[in-house]
Amino acid sequence: MWPSILVRRVRFPSASATPLFSEGIAVHDPRRHTPSVDAVLSDQRLSAAVARHGRASVKAMVREVVELCRQGRIPSDEVVETVLGRLPAIAGSMRRVINATGVVIHTNLGRAPLSSAAIEAVSVAAGVTPLEFDLATGGRSKRGRGALEALASAVPHAEAVHVVNNGAGALALVASVLAGTGEIVIARGELVEIGDGFRISELLESVGARVVEVGATNRVRLSDYADGITPDTGVVLKVHPSNFQITGFTSSVAVADLALLSVPVVVDIGSGLLAPDQRFPDEPDATTVLKAGADVVTASGDKLLGGPQAGLMMGRRDLIERLRRHPLARALRADKLTLAALEVTLKGPPTPTATALATNPRVLAERAEWIVEHLANVGDAFVVVSQATVGGGAAPGVVLPSAAVSLPVNLVDFLRQETEPPIVGRIEADRLLLDLIAVDPADDEVLVTAVSGAFSRASE
Repeated sequence: MWPSILVRRVRFPSASATPLFSEGIAVHDPRRHTPSVDAVLSDQRLSAAVARHGRASVKAMVREVVELCRQGRIPSDEVVETVLGRLPAIAGSMRRVINATGVVIHTNLGRAPLSSAAIEAVSVAAGVTPLEFDLATGGRSKRGRGALEALASAVPHAEAVHVVNNGAGALALVASVLAGTGEIVIARGELVEIGDGFRISELLESVGARVVEVGATNRVRLSDYADGITPDTGVVLKVHPSNFQITGFTSSVAVADLALLSVPVVVDIGSGLLAPDQRFPDEPDATTVLKAGADVVTASGDKLLGGPQAGLMMGRRDLIERLRRHPLARALRADKLTLAALEVTLKGPPTPTATALATNPRVLAERAEWIVEHLANVGDAFVVVSQATVGGGAAPGVVLPSAAVSLPVNLVDFLRQETEPPIVGRIEADRLLLDLIAVDPADDEVLVTAVSGAFSRASE
């Protein structure tokens, strides 16, 4: 009898597998120490991130980083720190951007930035507030009464005021309530197209009104309006063509003359200028237009006013009340954050927009020189005289003297994509200009640091 033999199967690694031994010495594979997703999530260092971003968002980032660790691209003891470094500063996708374009009210960059006082008001309003509650009586109160009182105080010639979510909403409400399925008479040269391809005529027609064009593109007379009015006419609408100019052989009809017609006159002033401003003599303002006889004035809140996106309506008490009580007003009503920011914008400190527009160009030049001095040993930078614009469809053709830092154009992508906060300038004559008119002076040091980093990257 042969003795029984114990046979043990031995499995050898394939040639493509990671070798466990080399010349008799064990090789340590760091990937074997890759932590699990749950283990990383339970790390106390991620507690604040979970509270800020939510567990699902943090878990998704943890999965990405753990996979990098599994691939051997980062060590296991750096997983948590990598997760924290890759998570954004806030939960949302919005980021603070430095507007160095020279366009003060930049539509693509969110138009008017709010004042610090308005931001504080928004922060308070984000919680539980007495939006429609009277703390004195314990009963219901008028929604947004603080903002409405502030607007009424800013435009005392208005018998009543109302606020909706934006300027286009104000026009849509006016058309729906005062014209209905009837006619709106408007000068042909005022049928403007606003942002993203939206046209005034299409906006008015979308709520059922019929648009009656009068006059020629460049000239309109009072008789044109009078001839266009029929028994079906609801209102005469005058729109300030704020994002373009027609020059040369032109004529228009003043509000005071339109007020002589037999139907209500609605004037959309666009930019939200509430009182005359000598810097913008051609820009209509609510006070002057109401004095001239307009029945209702509409405007935006996030342009020259410097506040949040909102549609302002000011005018005759009976007409404003009809607008306020219409069912469409409910769909267009402003939320509590808008109302809080608008109130403080109207009665609080100067807005960043007002401050930028009032800045002395000599001060801007001095700031630009300071920045260039701190970049002297870093790269090609020098000060240039700049021409800024108001933007936001306000004061077209008005040139604002400014100053800018001129840089090589190849820095544009780095400053826009790789810095925090991103810096957006403009390209002119194959140079990148960082115009300072809309840049907070507190960000001058941020510009120096960011541009220095951009030069360093470009030299690598």
